Amino acid sequence: MTVASRSMRVLHVNKFLYRRGGAEGYLLDLAELQRAHGDEVAFFGMTHPENDTPQRYGEHFPAYVELEPAPRGPLRRAAAVGRMVYSPASRRGLARVISDFKPDVVHMHNIYHQLSPSVLGAVRAAGVRCVLTLHDYKLACPSYQLLDGHTICDACVTHGPWQAARRRCKDGSLGASAVLSLESWAHRTTRAYGGVDAFVSPSRFLAGIMRRAGVFPERMRVVNHFVDTAAVPPADRPGSGVVYAGRLAREKGVDTLINAAADGGFRVDIAGDGPARSALEALAAERAPDRVRFHGRLAKPALHALLRDSAVAAVPSRWHENQPMAVLEAFACGLPVVTTDLGGLPEMVEPGADGAIVPADDPAALAGALGELLADPERAHEMGRAGRAKVVRDFAPETHLARLREVYT
Repeated sequence: MTVASRSMRVLHVNKFLYRRGGAEGYLLDLAELQRAHGDEVAFFGMTHPENDTPQRYGEHFPAYVELEPAPRGPLRRAAAVGRMVYSPASRRGLARVISDFKPDVVHMHNIYHQLSPSVLGAVRAAGVRCVLTLHDYKLACPSYQLLDGHTICDACVTHGPWQAARRRCKDGSLGASAVLSLESWAHRTTRAYGGVDAFVSPSRFLAGIMRRAGVFPERMRVVNHFVDTAAVPPADRPGSGVVYAGRLAREKGVDTLINAAADGGFRVDIAGDGPARSALEALAAERAPDRVRFHGRLAKPALHALLRDSAVAAVPSRWHENQPMAVLEAFACGLPVVTTDLGGLPEMVEPGADGAIVPADDPAALAGALGELLADPERAHEMGRAGRAKVVRDFAPETHLARLREVYT
């Protein structure tokens, strides 16, 4: 048996341990996949009321802290800032878990803020291999998203983290932006992430951003996400209407989709939740009454059923997406995808074959691309079949696991 094929003990570290977003969904699906292949898996994170239970090592987790919105009062805010820079409780807790679980590899995910890179000190002291999957641009952009307010921006990538404070990138607030700049400056200056043996990027675009920012380019590896098509039957006939599945936040461009529905006169189903939901519901009532349905957050079986009943999926993001699961799950369900030309999205969709790519923030272009597919359901269905074939070929769980094992070993 080779080192890459033998069973391993994998400790996953992420600040949240429930299906909060794409990063957590990937983490939990990967852990399930690893267990199915004989690995022993454990978790370390922050105490949180929504964490999946039971947590084997929950007693060692650092205390729950809410940072959005920021804690009230100067003392609590100062404590939160200190924890973002370095959390002794996180390091102590992880050290105890490593001592008991004895992992072959510690696989980090989103550790920023609530855990902090202090956890890397525990890994380094134990002499365990460490891998970090990059789910966003945090190590190059203090505010995660390569956005200056509502504008695409890469100033911090090339000119350093204090650009975030100068531009007030975090909600237009000098104070909040300065805190993020300070955090990033401190971590870059001390090479806080130097203990990571390999960084995993799901997209070539994100890996390129990290290399431009000087984030350990020699340790960067590109490993695509995965989708288990064996558990997701594809649509067996053409569907109808447009579906969006994801977080309801401004950077996702759902308002552009609603305006496109108003211009194009088609129906849209929206699955997901988030801070922009009420504003989007108001916009839909005004611009496209009776043509937009909000389903809230759906469990996977219900979401997949909604996808299969639709003709085309829209991913109208106005920020540099990494490699969103929304595209892979739509393909798995046999839908073509219309998306924007930002970030890693163009790596996922082949125009004319399994979808279309349009400019961001362009309701007319989005309406045109969606309308073209809605007008030809048979063609849309064939393109969806091509998308399904793509994920079966390139995003299979076994392929992902093999590539990840190469990084581990």
